[in-house]
This record gives sequence, C-alpha cells and structure tokens, in this order.
Amino acid sequence: MQKDRFGNPYADGLPYARGDILPTTIDDIAKLEVAWGHIRRRRAELGNDSVYLLSGLERNLQLDEVDLSIMDDEIASALFTGEVTKLGLDHLGGDPDRHDVFVFNRLTAALLTAADVMINAGDHVIGVSPRYSHPAVSRAVAHGGGAFTDTTGLGAFRQAVEAAENVDTVFITRLSVSYEILPEADIKEIVRIARGRGAKIIVDDAGGARVGPACFGQPKMLELGIDVGATGMDKYGTTGPRLGLLGGDKGLVQKIRVRAFEMGVEARQMLYPAVVQSLRNYSPDRVRERVALTKQVGAALNRRLGDNRVMETPVIVQLMADDILEMAMERAGMETAPCVPYEATAALAMLMLRDFGIISVHFAGLPPGTAALMIKFLPPDVVDRFGGPAALAKAVDDSLDALAATMKTDGGLKNLLLNAAA
Repeated sequence: MQKDRFGNPYADGLPYARGDILPTTIDDIAKLEVAWGHIRRRRAELGNDSVYLLSGLERNLQLDEVDLSIMDDEIASALFTGEVTKLGLDHLGGDPDRHDVFVFNRLTAALLTAADVMINAGDHVIGVSPRYSHPAVSRAVAHGGGAFTDTTGLGAFRQAVEAAENVDTVFITRLSVSYEILPEADIKEIVRIARGRGAKIIVDDAGGARVGPACFGQPKMLELGIDVGATGMDKYGTTGPRLGLLGGDKGLVQKIRVRAFEMGVEARQMLYPAVVQSLRNYSPDRVRERVALTKQVGAALNRRLGDNRVMETPVIVQLMADDILEMAMERAGMETAPCVPYEATAALAMLMLRDFGIISVHFAGLPPGTAALMIKFLPPDVVDRFGGPAALAKAVDDSLDALAATMKTDGGLKNLLLNAAA
C-alpha cells in the first residue's frame, strides 16, 4: 500500500491520502462551494478584474462573432458538424478514410464511453503512463467491468504483459497527471507489444495531444497507431469550452457515438461553433509560450522557497503536497501534522483565492487527480494583470505564511475549507 511522507495510506483509486477534513468527494464539493463564495465576494467588492484564472485551463465560451440564431442544437449540428470533423481529424492527425471524431460533454465522458464499448466484463486492462493513470481511467475500466493493472513506464508495462495470461485492452497515458511524458520510442514499443498480444488500445491524451507534438516533436494522437483516444478541449493551446474530443477508428467511433447518445454524454451541439473556432485558431506556439512563462514563475518561486521545494517537469512547475505541509509546519513551528498533505494543498489553494483572487487548477477537478499544487500553461495576459511572475510567487509565499497561521488555530483548517463565511 502506498503512503505519503507522513505515513498516511493512499485512498482507494486516488494517488494521495484522504483526511478527516476532506474525506470524500462530497466534502470536495462543499469546498468548491466555499471557493465560489470567495469569487462572488471579490467580484462584488473589488470588481471583475480581481479574480485571476490561473488554472492553465480554458473553460469559458469564446466566440469572436456571436449569432444567437446558430446557438441551437439542430441548427449548429447542420451547419458545423462537417467542419468539426475536418478540423478535429487534422488536430488529432487522423485520416478521413480511416478515422472519425466525436465531441463529448467532457474528456471523462469520452473515456468512460469508450471503455463501456470496448471493455467487456472480466477483461484484463493494463494501463501505462510515465507515473500513474488518472482516476478517470481506472473508473472507466471499472465501469466497463474490466480488471485493471496500472504500470509506470515501458519496463513495468512489458513485465505486466509478459506475466498476464491475457491482455484485452491497453490504456496509454502519454502525458501523466504529474506532467511527465512517455518518450516517443517507448510509445511505439508499447503499441507494438499491445498489438502483438491482440489488445485494443485506448489513449487518455488529455493534454498530451498538444503538448506531445508542440513541446516534444511527437506524432499527433491518431498517428500513434491506436484504436481510439480522447483529449480535452480546455487544455493547453485550445480555447475551450470544457469538452472532450474523441477520435479513432471509424467503426469504433460509430459505436461509441451511439452509446454516447444513449447515455446522454454527448456535447451540446450548440457549442460546435466554439469548437470550430478553438480548433481553427489553435497554434503550437501558444503552448510553447505558456510553458516558457510557467518556467519564469517557477524560477521566481525557486528564489523564494528554494529549488528543493519547487518541482519541475519539462513543461510545468508544482509544489508537492508533502512539501506544502512540511513548509507550513516549519513556519508554524509544529512537529505534528494537523492534516494530510492533500488538505494542506486545498487550504493553500483556498488562501490564494481568498486573499489574492487566484483560481488554481486545484479547484478544477472533483476529486483532483493529484494532491500537488500545479502551476502550468499560464496565460500571459492574466499573469501580466496580476503583476508578473515575481508577484505571483510572492502571493504563493504569503499564502504559505497564512496557511501556517491557520494551522495553529483550533479548527482553523476545517473552517477555512468548509465554512463559507471564513
């Protein structure tokens, strides 16, 4: 059983421990409602510009020209389905003679539905990623009735395949939740091994569909020789809204489309004009620009916190949850941890929002896929409006001080995370 640095065992299906303050997703939802209260208050008291969307995600509706007559499921379907297909195939590297695409209400729904169609009860599914598969993958496999074995990297994957009596499906995550990436050569070998065992291949390419090609020169998703894969339309270079773009073998996509309509998880077609604009305007340069800015913020954090506290991958910066709790305990002069690391991250994110208006990626997932505080793919205009990388790093540092003070107060953490009046 995996444990964090403080000896807390990881919760089932999550890469971190749950604590007494936020033990379930119900509590995560309550925490999010408290965060909404801070957003409402800041906008009412300080103006709309007092809130800074720094999650690295684009989850709004962007349309240069809004003709409300086309914002209708039937009209938009008729006018934009063809262009969505054309642009989607190009974005994912698809061949129109072999591949098709479909838009879901979110990436998780795309993975869930693909697994529902492609995985049968009792199937053995092996996941492979640079670190660990997202909970959305393991939940999708469980929903399909499969037995899931997760592996880290090519070597562990090879061993798992060799030890398995049968391998029915392989679930590849190119860019992990920790933002490490599988090398192209490893992906090709994983695909070769999977095909050699007769396995179907699904790819969770959440951010990898753009980060892989833009930052690492890797092939586009459907050029990897897989069956189906999906990416998020709110991630890294696209402009939203929060939808899931699935692409793959025409026959499989047809079956998945049918199941999506049956389950009610398809994207509302009235959003197709925004999908078209997002795909049409996508540029790899935007991804690289945001990575460069993120690195500048990382350098500013290094100067304040020390480089042993700031973890970097080639594309993002993060404060690990164990380090956040340790730093706050050091500043508070505490020897006994008052919470688990995940709750320390949640509290830090809440303080950054309450005191500085920073909406971090911690609030984007229920439950979050990681306990770390991720700083990634930052939009230059928002960072400039906040005051630049140094100002952002200072806000994080000041929030760590506030976290230390909160930890010393009886009931302070619970009040901060779950009391809307705090």
